[in-house]
Order: sequence, then structure tokens, then C-alpha cells
Amino acid sequence: MQPQELPGRKLDGHHHITMATLNPQEDFDFHTKVLGLKCVKRTLFYDGATPVYHFYYGNEQGEESTLLTTFPVAHVGVMGKPGTGQVSSVSLSVPTDAVDYWRKRLGAHGFDVTETERFGERHLDFVSPHGINLAIVGADGDQRRPRSDGPVPAEMMIRGTHAAGVLTRDMEFMEEFLQIAWGSDRVADDGNLIRYRTGKDASGAYTDFRVEPDTKPGSWALGAGVIHHMAYRVEKPEHQRDIKFFTEGLGFTDFSDVKDRGYFDSIYVRTPSGALFEACCSHPSSFLCDEPQESLGTTLMMSPQVKANKEDVLKIIGEIRE
Repeated sequence: MQPQELPGRKLDGHHHITMATLNPQEDFDFHTKVLGLKCVKRTLFYDGATPVYHFYYGNEQGEESTLLTTFPVAHVGVMGKPGTGQVSSVSLSVPTDAVDYWRKRLGAHGFDVTETERFGERHLDFVSPHGINLAIVGADGDQRRPRSDGPVPAEMMIRGTHAAGVLTRDMEFMEEFLQIAWGSDRVADDGNLIRYRTGKDASGAYTDFRVEPDTKPGSWALGAGVIHHMAYRVEKPEHQRDIKFFTEGLGFTDFSDVKDRGYFDSIYVRTPSGALFEACCSHPSSFLCDEPQESLGTTLMMSPQVKANKEDVLKIIGEIRE
């Protein structure tokens, strides 16, 4: 099978990145009022017995690769442990002439910002209120539509994810996985950083691996303060199935069955680096299947059995103030 025919070549950049956070109100305020993203969907975690919010933040339509999603789990009482074997950071794309605006904005909101350069790009590194490593990155030519009606002017606004960062002790088996199973290309090196591209050559398609052989492993549980998984986009369900069957045939059998998440179908694989990756296929109507555009993200979506106990559920997870 030639490289261009490998099933993983149907993956085309990022879909979303999912983080475990703490207090839901603080989570909501940070993403909508500081980062200026739109809450495009609020629902509940599909897995497990304890109710947990699942928030989706992105541009006005909630388009793929503009999405950050969160599970506020303060009430669950499980804290994550940062370390190797995890998706450890996420960078967000803005126009290069907006970087100074973001340095001032983040500083005004009380965040300590460190400016660095990686892969020839200007990064503003900071930590979210929940301990998640984030960066604002200047990236010209990003054609994704920004949110235009939020607290940040559209010309300065975040366009979407730029790169997911993975912390790993080595790349010995991960490089084979990326190239053969995940259809990705090694495109740049910078010290102990290795950049892979999945799909298009642009923001929203990069995964940056930081190799730290002496760093201890981090946790895999859905614990506050760590990134849970990184999701990549695939267009068609049959492509998603092909990726799963081909990858399992290579011996990477720690792969889930297809899970219907209401707005997309997901399959999850524990990669050789330890990081959890997802191949994600959006449903045709995506977030508009249960809400119109004009009120997108304003109603808590619950299954009928949970809705019958809504008051009890809200006592556990808390109500969100706009």
C-alpha cells in the first residue's frame, strides 16, 4: 500500500481538543470572556454515572478545528497529574499583528505571559485558571472564520487551534504510528520538539511532540488540570471505520468502538506515546441538530431521563450565569 493510499491520510487536521477543568462558572467565564470564544453547545458528559458539564467553545458556527471542549469536574474530586504520556498543551492561532493585543489583554486579566519562539513562530505562553498550558501564536494566512460578535474585535480574534502539544519520553514507536496509522508527516524539528502535520499544511493541523526522557508519566484519568484527548477530523464514517480496522491490524488494538456523541461520532486510540487521540466524524447538521443558529449554545441539552431530574442534576453540577 502506497503512503497516499493509507487510511490515515483521510484525517484532515484538528476537530477539537478536550480538557478537564475545575469550577464550571470559572471555566465558562475564562473561555467566553477572556478568550472571547462562543459557547456553541452545553451538554453533559456521555460516559459515567456522575453528571458532568460538557462545554464546547469555538467560532459562531462551532466549526471543526475552532473548538475547545471542557469537562468541569471539581465536584468529582479527581485531580489530574501532568507528565509524559499526555496531550500537554494547546496553542491557538491569531494573526501575527494581533499578538501584542493578546499580550496586553491576557496581562490585564491577570495572567503571567512568557513570550517564546518555536518553529519560527511567536508564542505567548500562559496557564489557564485550571492549570492547562495554553499559547497564543501568530500565524498569518489562517482563513478560518473568527467569532465576530464577542468581546474581542474580529480582526484580533482567535481563529482556532494551531498545534496540539504532546509530552513524551521518546518517539521510538510513535513515529511509526504517526506515519503509517495516522497519515501524518514530520515537517519540522526545533531542539527537543518535533512537529507533525496531519492533513493540510496550515494552522489546525499540527501536533508538536516534546521529548523529555527523564520526566515521569502523567495520569490518564479524567482529572482536573490536564488535557484528556486530541481529536482529528475525518470526513466520512467509512473513512473512520477504515482507520480503525487498519490500525488494529497493525497491532494497535487499544482502540474503542464507534461512539455516537450526539453531534459527531468518535473512535479513540491510546497511542504509543501514551496520549489519547480521537478520529472524529461530524454529523451532517452538527451543533444545529437541536438548536437554531440564533440561540446556539444557550440551552443545556439533556437526555429525556436526565431532564426529568434536572433540578437534582443542577444541584450537583451548578447553574451557569452568563
